Amino acid sequence: MYYSTILDNLGNTPLVKMELNNHKQAMNLYAKLEFYNPTGSVKDRAASYVLEKLLNNKEINYDTTIIESTSGNFGIALSSYCKKYGLKFCCVIDAAITDTNENIIRSLGAEVIKITEADSSGGYLLNRIKKVNEILVERPNSYWINQYANPYNAEAYYTGLGNELCEQLNNIDYIFIGVSSGGTITGISRKIKERFPHAKVIAVDIVGSVIFGGKPQKRHIPGMGSSMRPEILAHSQIDDIIIIDEVSCIFGCHELLEKHSIFAGGSSGAVYSAINQYFDSRNTSEVVDVVALFPDRGDRYTSTIYNEQWLRNFVVKEKTSSI
Repeated sequence: MYYSTILDNLGNTPLVKMELNNHKQAMNLYAKLEFYNPTGSVKDRAASYVLEKLLNNKEINYDTTIIESTSGNFGIALSSYCKKYGLKFCCVIDAAITDTNENIIRSLGAEVIKITEADSSGGYLLNRIKKVNEILVERPNSYWINQYANPYNAEAYYTGLGNELCEQLNNIDYIFIGVSSGGTITGISRKIKERFPHAKVIAVDIVGSVIFGGKPQKRHIPGMGSSMRPEILAHSQIDDIIIIDEVSCIFGCHELLEKHSIFAGGSSGAVYSAINQYFDSRNTSEVVDVVALFPDRGDRYTSTIYNEQWLRNFVVKEKTSSI
């Protein structure tokens, strides 16, 4: 079997059983490695599904300009799949994006608009969305994907990744999913609850995010948290929430690499740390089946999480802000 393009080799990502020995709770821990998707992240699933759905439903045509606000991975995925379908893509990014992600998006031929002024939350999301709305007025035949509210986004994960997990596993007691734009956890939680009603869906957020009522503050690691609560989360089925600080997120990434040879991104480190913290105080004789969703790969973070100079500067900033 062969594919006409690498972008067709979507999904069916590896599920790896990991060993954890640093807490009392006995578990089978399965890591879903979504960075094996064609452009390196879970966002490939939504980019491909949503564009196909829009074209098939004739909600857009091949002259439509696709617009999206993104911190990186979705921009890379949309740039790739828009190129595949011959669609124009305008990508609204901000100053917090890594150089790697920005360079990839530009190399794929997307039009890039970069927001450099922070909004009232200390982040850039609100100003990115403001710019998106301005572009929609300026360009009549344009369509905002709007991953924060578009039901097709959640549908992509319900029919794709959620269904895939249900087929790969005979049981799920817990699943830990990082939250940002909200589509991934919304779609997966609904599918998992249908197949395994007893399963607990644990949302993992980052300090500084306002999604679950936290106090807004500057965040240094893209792809985790949000400056607003995404509308799409109204349809999610979340049982519990755990908030991880950025230091734990960084340590989680390094431990994944050192102990498990998994070179993963920031949200994966947050999910890994969340699992350890969540089960530290739990001790039952029953073995539980736990799923960790690892959304993207570590090479997108070589200028930050895996960069010694950046880490030194980050530690200095953390100490200064705590004084």
